[in-house]
Amino acid sequence: METTLVDHDRLLSALRALLTAKGITTPAEIAERIRITDTATPARGAAMVAKAWIDPEFRTLMLTDGARAAESLGIPMRGMPPLGVLENTPKQHHLVVCTLCSCYPRAVLGYPPFWFKSNSYRSRAVRDPRGLLAEWGTVLGDDVSLRVVDSTADYRWMVLPMRPSGTRGWSESALAALVREGDMIGVTTPQIPSGTPARTE
Repeated sequence: METTLVDHDRLLSALRALLTAKGITTPAEIAERIRITDTATPARGAAMVAKAWIDPEFRTLMLTDGARAAESLGIPMRGMPPLGVLENTPKQHHLVVCTLCSCYPRAVLGYPPFWFKSNSYRSRAVRDPRGLLAEWGTVLGDDVSLRVVDSTADYRWMVLPMRPSGTRGWSESALAALVREGDMIGVTTPQIPSGTPARTE
């Protein structure tokens, strides 16, 4: 028998009622968590990346405990899985995937993009990650190691991309504006927009 949307709604309502009856949560807490998730966008993660680029202490915290780093910027993380942060370097590139479904660090990046959830992305990220990246315009040299990391229900991951050269003296907000969602998943890397004057490091 085909399951209808009404059936899903009833199941969700029953689950919420059970969680409330067991004292695990309250309707107000559920509503607040939904509000927090609905308002999250990649701009939160971009702000973290930009701060890490200019603040060595924050960078260390971010790489050690992503959730604490997020909370220090006012990003709510209570009830969320731990957040790991993977640092890209000239010799190491990271690519995040969820091979089973669409586990994603929603608190800092918002809802996952449609392609992150697709069977094509999930399978190719494992079978042919370099070919996948090349289609996004990210071509890695033979001397760059590529590590594919699996996000799970128990642990979420995001990437700390490398700061583009030519951004010396840029403000934190200007740096954050360079960071795209794909940069924090690892399919792309931050780029200075064409025509923008660069500053030599």
